Amino acid sequence: MTMSPTTAEPVETIRLRVNGVTHEAQVPPRRLLSDALRHDLGLTGTHVGCEHGVCGACTILVDGQPMRSCLMFAVSAQDYELTTVEGLTRPDGSLGPVQQAFKDCHGLQCGFCTPGFITTITAGIAENPDPDRAEARDMISGNLCRCTGYQNIVASVLRAAEIQREDAQNGDGEEQGR
Repeated sequence: MTMSPTTAEPVETIRLRVNGVTHEAQVPPRRLLSDALRHDLGLTGTHVGCEHGVCGACTILVDGQPMRSCLMFAVSAQDYELTTVEGLTRPDGSLGPVQQAFKDCHGLQCGFCTPGFITTITAGIAENPDPDRAEARDMISGNLCRCTGYQNIVASVLRAAEIQREDAQNGDGEEQGR
């Protein structure tokens, strides 16, 4: 551990594997992963809402599982594969299945909560590739949206699952969030 030259607080050099790329950063030991992603790595797609793990806006994938990045210290994330919303596009840069479904079904309004929903749904569909409406609602139950009535988000879950099944049948399915 060294001291920051500007703040005289201790910092640690960490390595984070995010969206398939290894990054090195110097962070205070108690730096939240959400802050490290946004401020140290410049990955601003992860939004911070409540800072208490309640709203779901900061959800990322940690080894493919949804995790509130505001509840995890950056130093604790070093041994995991992290995926943010930026890492969920297709290899050619086009929208991934969940992103495309949100566009198709108008699953967003202001967009603040959208990255958390997209990462959560990506993990949910990996676990349950053919959800019904009730399962889709359950899948997103930990994410809050102040703008919508959730109907278009539920429709987006169902559409994303359909897109992934179509991709698998056509042989173009890229595994998302891994």
